[in-house]
Amino acid sequence: MQTINKYYILNIVTAIAVTMFFSFKSIYSIKKNIYNSFDKILLAGLIIVMLISCKGNLDDVQKMGMSENEPIGVAEKINLVHTDSGKVKAILISPKMLDYSNRDFPFNEFPEGITLDIYDNENKKNIVVSDYAIIYNETKLIDLQGNVKIITSANDTLFAEQLFFDQEKEWLFTNKPVKYKQAEAVTNGIGFDANKDFSLAEVLEVTGYMTLED
Repeated sequence: MQTINKYYILNIVTAIAVTMFFSFKSIYSIKKNIYNSFDKILLAGLIIVMLISCKGNLDDVQKMGMSENEPIGVAEKINLVHTDSGKVKAILISPKMLDYSNRDFPFNEFPEGITLDIYDNENKKNIVVSDYAIIYNETKLIDLQGNVKIITSANDTLFAEQLFFDQEKEWLFTNKPVKYKQAEAVTNGIGFDANKDFSLAEVLEVTGYMTLED
């Protein structure tokens, strides 16, 4: 009877130990699964945050690229007056102006062309027209392109595909082919220089000259 009691007690202890073992194992497995699930949730959250951050950075880059390539302003029916000491030096008229002052080298673009009235010291007007133009803000240089035509106060006419006007020096110049028609002659050449009143006007590298009869 005493022996049976010992085995009975031993079996009970063994059963309790086995039960506790599997219980602890089950609890550990559950905790492990919970930890694994938590790790997976945390990892997924981190991935989502990274994706959102990357998308945000990509959007910022795209916006930056857009702001660099597009004008920050558009104006219509432009009438710009350039003065010096209260005196009008030039008037620029254009249907449309694009403002690119956000560039490293800021400029204003006139995609539909301009009419530029340049006044000399005697307030006589010389008219310049072109199909397209750019004004570089820092250098005050106007780049005129496409069917450029100048009609001087003396009714002389210059034709060119490109011409520059330096507003600071009040000087017109180009290194492209030109045709300069005056009362007495027509001169063709490569390049042209002139001050604003055309009292110093010269066709460079003359390629043709024809006198006009009265």
